[in-house]
Amino acid sequence: MIDPSKPDLEESVNVTEAHERVVRGAAAASRESKLKENGAEPVSLWVLMLCAVPLLAAGWTLGKAGTLFSYKDITREDYVRVIPSDGDDAKLPPTDYLTASIKKGAKIYSKCAGCHGADGKGDGASYPSLAGSEWVNGEHERFAMVILNGLTGPTSSGKTFGVMPSQAAGLNGEDLSHLMNFVRHSFGNNAADVVTKEMGVAALEISSKRAKAGAPMTGDELNADHKKNLPGEPIDAKMMVDPITLEPAEAK
Repeated sequence: MIDPSKPDLEESVNVTEAHERVVRGAAAASRESKLKENGAEPVSLWVLMLCAVPLLAAGWTLGKAGTLFSYKDITREDYVRVIPSDGDDAKLPPTDYLTASIKKGAKIYSKCAGCHGADGKGDGASYPSLAGSEWVNGEHERFAMVILNGLTGPTSSGKTFGVMPSQAAGLNGEDLSHLMNFVRHSFGNNAADVVTKEMGVAALEISSKRAKAGAPMTGDELNADHKKNLPGEPIDAKMMVDPITLEPAEAK
C-alpha cells in the first residue's frame, strides 16, 4: 500500500540509504572537480608577489638608464677614457722623394693602364709601348705635352697608332709630376732625373698657351717646340721626405 505522505516513493525504497548515496556521490564529484592535471595548479599569491619585485626593479633601472650608465655619474673625478688608436695617425718612416712620388704616380697610372697595359707595353696595334720610349725617357716637357694634349700621327718609333686624346682632365701639377715619375722609372725605363710639382704646374701653364690647347699634338710640333725639360729647380731624388706630404723629413 502506498503511503500518501510519500507519493513518489515505493514502499521498497529505503530513503535513508538513498539519501546517503546521494550525499556520497556529491562529495565525490566535488573532490573530482578540485583535482587538476599535474603542473596546472593555481600559482600562489606569494609567488606572484616575489616575481613582481625584480620586474619592478628592472623597469625602474631601464627608466633611469640615461643616468645610470652615464660616465659622469659612475666614474671617478678627472677620469679620462682612453680610446685605442686605429693606427691611421701613426707616422710612416721617411722615404726618398723618388720612391714616394712613384708610389703616388702608380695610382694615377691606373687610368692609363686600360690602353697601355699594366706593364706599359701597349698592344702593339692600337696602343704604343711606353717601355723604352724616346719621348718618355727624354726631355720631360715633350712627354708632358703628350699627356696633356694627346697625340696624332707617328710616335717616336715612327709607327702610327690610333689618336690619343688628352689626359689632362682631373690632373693638377702635382699629380702630373707623380704620373711622369712613375712612367719614367717603371717598365724598364730609367730616366736621369725627376719631375717636381713645380715642373708639373709649369707644364699645365705651357699647355694652356698652345694655339690649339687640348688638341692632339704631332711629332713635328713636339720636337720643334717642346724638346726640352720643364722649367723649375731640380730636386735630389734621394732626399728623404714624409711619404704622405713629400715634405722634407725632419732631421733626427
